[in-house]
Amino acid sequence: MNCIIVYTSMTGNTEEMAMKISQGLYESNIHVVVKDSFLTSPEELLNYDGIILGSYTWNDGDLPDEFIDFYEEMCKLDLSGKKTATFGSGDSTYTDFCRAVDILKERFQELGAVNILPGLKIEDTPLDVEIDQCREFGKKFAEGLMN
Repeated sequence: MNCIIVYTSMTGNTEEMAMKISQGLYESNIHVVVKDSFLTSPEELLNYDGIILGSYTWNDGDLPDEFIDFYEEMCKLDLSGKKTATFGSGDSTYTDFCRAVDILKERFQELGAVNILPGLKIEDTPLDVEIDQCREFGKKFAEGLMN
């Protein structure tokens, strides 16, 4: 089984989440590739059994500019049956806390993918307990991927 994690990060928070999620996958014997959204194309997603997308939320509930092209180009894909999940960091002072996580989940659903976990949302910088949550998220995704 293999999995790709594609993320975008401005401050490093979402990148750190991606790395900790990948550790959970790796510890569960899943081959995992982690890439910044600028360094991959949506078509690459088709080569993986599992797909996890992560993004911080910009402004009051938007995807950041760095993820928009990737997000829009995903429309060309048929992800029927692909197992997926989403994660991200955000600021709860905004009305739509971590809305980017939900936007990405909705896109997966539009493309026929199966979301196997609720989106993981972390406030700002992941602390020790949230780092453990990220690693567990990866392990739970691995379990769902193998079933």
